[in-house]
Order: sequence, then C-alpha cells, then structure tokens
Amino acid sequence: MSGGSINAAYRLDTEHGAFFLKTNDAPQANAMMAADAYGLQLLSRNGPLRVPEVIAQGTISDQSYLLLSFIEEGRATPDSWQAFGEGLAEVHRQTADSFGLDRNNFIGSLPQSNNRHTAWPAFYQEERLRPQVQMALQQGLLWTGAEAQFDTLYQRLPEICPEEPPALTHGDLWSGNYLIAANGAPVLIDPAVSYAHREMDLGMSLLFGGFAPAFYEAYERAYPTAPGFRERAGIYNLYYLLVHVNLFGQSYTGAVREIVDHWVH
Repeated sequence: MSGGSINAAYRLDTEHGAFFLKTNDAPQANAMMAADAYGLQLLSRNGPLRVPEVIAQGTISDQSYLLLSFIEEGRATPDSWQAFGEGLAEVHRQTADSFGLDRNNFIGSLPQSNNRHTAWPAFYQEERLRPQVQMALQQGLLWTGAEAQFDTLYQRLPEICPEEPPALTHGDLWSGNYLIAANGAPVLIDPAVSYAHREMDLGMSLLFGGFAPAFYEAYERAYPTAPGFRERAGIYNLYYLLVHVNLFGQSYTGAVREIVDHWVH
C-alpha cells in the first residue's frame, strides 16, 4: 500500500480477515513501532475516537513490524466532522499531573523527548523547540541570529500561550494522520502522543490546509479555546515546521522565520 515516507506498508488478506502491516529495518525501527503501538493504545483507552487495534509488534530477523487491524476507508460526511471535533475535544479533556509522558517517543523519524514539566512554557521550550532548534543549527539550516531570536521567544511563551491543564494529544494531527472509515467514523492513526497543550493538535491541523469548518465548529462547541487561538496557531506550528526543516531541509526555514519574526518583533 502507499504509506508515509518512513515505513513499508502492506494489506494482508487472510482467512481471519484483513490486517495492516508496517515494516522497517532501520536501527531505531523497533523503538518507533513500539512507540506507535503505545500511542494507539493510549488513545484507544482515553476517548471515543476510533484507532486501529494493535495486534502484534516486534522484530523478525532484521525487520521490525507493527500489525494492526485493517480499516476500510469511506467518505467524510458532515456527521463525520462533527464526531471528529467532539471526539478530539473529549480526548483533550483527559489530563495528567504534568506535561510530558512516561516515556520518550518519535515525531516522524526524529526522537521526541517527553521529560515531565509542571508548566507548559518550560515543556514546550525544553522538550519541543530547543532540541529541534539545536539540530537545525548544527546542520546550518537556520538564519544568522536565529538562536538569539528563539531565546527571546522562549521568554515570551508564558504570555503568549494561555494556561491550560495538560491534555492528552495525538501529537501529529495533520490530514495524513486520520482517515474516515467505511461507516463514516473518524479514525486516528500514527500518533506522537504526550500530555501537552491541546492547542498543539489544533494548530497542527491548520498547518497544511486545515480540516473542514464543521470540525472546528464542533470542537469549539464541545471545548472552547481561549480567544485568539487562530493567531497563536503559528507558535505551536513552530515545532512541526522545525521538524520539517530537520527532515526535509531549508524549504521550510522561511516559514519558521516568519513566525519567529512575528512574535519576537
């Protein structure tokens, strides 16, 4: 099957039904598959949105794999988007004592640190932005003066981001990481979970074109965001854009600089 840029993907048709299989022989592939399985199971236990069932995960010879239930795809309806918005709001109401997670995981193929912090600005600075900024600087992918600008931005995070309790987040919520099942139900796939600011998921959903308006309307009815979210969305998307810089190169650097310039100046 056509998959992402990381794993080989297969549909297995068996006497027990259809299954979805991801495989990879990279050195960190088993850890990535385990993190994916854990994220799916966490989301499955903590909200109404459907996720693929984890059947098995492990390594055979040099191939790491993740075996999931197969979900036949259908078409989105207005009810699909309403269920998606309301369901995500319910996932975001699942909270924890701190921001982070009990283990590290991955964002795409890059490591994602989830050390716990009691305050969102500290978590976002130390576990999300700073590691990506340092990686990009080491590769020469940012502009002259970028590090100083980010240091200024870190100091502004407490005034920019509204205070919120830690929320269970999908962590990589763009249009490639959900599907609509044959019955019209929304399904989450490929998570990068943590307890984070819920606006991270909403911001990411807007980054590459956004979801249907009915999704945001349903979410806001169920769990309204603080005023000004659409303007703040870029702050959260800095993380995902920096990830793209580190994975795909300088074609994303301009978008990062535009957001930083806006909030620093």
